[in-house]
Formats: sequence, C-alpha cells, structure tokens
Amino acid sequence: MEVQQVDEESLEELLAVAVEDAAPEEVMPPVAGPPGWTMERQEAFRNWHRARRPGLTGPLRESTFAITQNGKIVGSARLALRDSYNVLETGMWLGRSHRGCGIGTATLRILLDEAAKAGVRAVVADTKTHNTAALGALRRNGATLIASQDTVEVHAELIAKEMLPPSPSTGNS
Repeated sequence: MEVQQVDEESLEELLAVAVEDAAPEEVMPPVAGPPGWTMERQEAFRNWHRARRPGLTGPLRESTFAITQNGKIVGSARLALRDSYNVLETGMWLGRSHRGCGIGTATLRILLDEAAKAGVRAVVADTKTHNTAALGALRRNGATLIASQDTVEVHAELIAKEMLPPSPSTGNS
C-alpha cells in the first residue's frame, strides 16, 4: 500500500479508475450537466487534481495522492491545510471493487503518519452516518467522532499524539 502525489501520468490512470469503478459524485465536487462521466466532468476531474499539484504550500493549500495497491491505482486521498496551520483535513475515495479490504484504514494510517512527521496538531475529516467504511477506518485510527444532531453529517478529529508511532523500548533485559 502506497500513496504518491498525483502527477500527469497517474492522473490519467486515476481518472480511468474513477470512470470504471466510481460515480462522479463519489470522487469530485459537483459539475453541472447531465449525469455520468461526461467529457466535461472528466476534464473537471483532471483540472481539480492539477490545481492541487503545488501541494500544501501552493495557493489552494491542498494536495492529492493516488492510492496504490500492488502497483495499481485504486483510489485517491487528499490532505488540505485548514484555517489553522496545525490542522489538516483529509478525505479519500476508492473504486467500488477495492472497498472493504482495509485499504482505507491503511491509507489513513499513512496520511496520519505523514501529518505527525510534519508537526501537525490534528487531522479532521467529514463523512456521513451511512458511510460505515469511512467511520470504521476513522475509528480504527483513533478518531473522535462527532455526529450532528440535525443531519447525517459526522465530523472526525484525530489528535497528533494519537498519530505518533509508539516509542521503541529502550530498556535492557
């Protein structure tokens, strides 16, 4: 399991996975027009990822990653700086045929490790109460989940100390 920043080559493979194995509304912001993977929607997908290529220090303060399993792209993840420079927001999607295999949990762990190494205080994510896979991955990575009283929205918070790997034992026996 790996994540790599989306470049032009991986972008086309990522788009192919999205078109073949996901609905547009699962993987990108809404685009006006008829439903499905229209040419306009595919170009909007490309442009959305290209705009984030400068990464967290770029004007959008956001980076997208291709998630690979056994060398094959299976989805995408993102990290975005929020109002506080000590908080990152994350999100991801996986092709339908790769869901439920632990990929989301492992990917989130990788992203959290990177955030901790960068000195980030917290990582947040937003999902829906019916997205049991996302809720499970968040729980398995130590998230505090806060469900809305009025909607199906769930906000997750992961604190940096929970993200740091355990210290190796230094005692001698």
